[in-house]
Amino acid sequence: MEDEILGHYVNIASLVRAVSFREGKLLEQAVERLAKVNPDLVVLMQSIKLPLVKAAIEAVAGNDWQHLEGVRLDCDAPAKGSYTPDLILVNRAKRAAFVLDLKRSLASYGDTSRLEELKLRMLASAMILPDWLYKTQKRLMVETVGVAIIDGASRPSDHAAGVWALSEIDDLLEIDGAANCMAELRLRFGRRVQQLLEAEARRALGIPDAATPSLTSAAANSTSSRRLGILRAIPRVMVCEDPACCDEHPSGCRCGDDDPFDDGRDDAEAEDDAAASWPPQHIRVGFARRLLDT
Repeated sequence: MEDEILGHYVNIASLVRAVSFREGKLLEQAVERLAKVNPDLVVLMQSIKLPLVKAAIEAVAGNDWQHLEGVRLDCDAPAKGSYTPDLILVNRAKRAAFVLDLKRSLASYGDTSRLEELKLRMLASAMILPDWLYKTQKRLMVETVGVAIIDGASRPSDHAAGVWALSEIDDLLEIDGAANCMAELRLRFGRRVQQLLEAEARRALGIPDAATPSLTSAAANSTSSRRLGILRAIPRVMVCEDPACCDEHPSGCRCGDDDPFDDGRDDAEAEDDAAASWPPQHIRVGFARRLLDT
């Protein structure tokens, strides 16, 4: 649309405004796809609205978070609005869940209260997450809930305050090489954005498009041969093709299992057993912690 202030630069401004939104969606989709490498992870990301229960908001706002560890609230209690996380990751093997909010950069938050308000909403929603998952996600049970704000710019992290750098995402997903893949993805996205910006700038200034240098075969081979590392879950589950050889494998071997990743939640008897043991006596909720250290 025409703009009296921006004039013929309006297309450049429109493109710049779109970059932030598109990069945020790109990061969400990348994490969702990378998480599939770890068979223990369940990813929830489609129009999730977690109720902000009044009691949870008051508890988080009026107490140190360390004093609230173990408190679990009913998701059907009276609420004041809702919070929509970018992603919820559930590790079924460890019964741990993570509420993630991905930001292309936290620089815009600065020293304002916006970041603290975001943490308050995330922590309040985390207090009802175990009950919400059990009631809405086919009795999916967790005993630990962590919240993490992912800074796409990978500035120095502050785990005690719930801020993680994108370069540390290997520890959250428990997948080797995930951070390298995310870094390469952002690099390629940045190159394409800059190409589009240059084209729009030339068009606005009336400068002919520069000739695009052809990619030499040597450069193509170099690009295709760049190694980003091998994606693998930590720890891996071993499944043998020949069950007869399982004596040679460690205790993690799942030889002979019909489906090594079947948690039995679709089985009626399994659901009855799960219902009988739920809720657990203690739910740990707080800022995300390194699973590798727990």
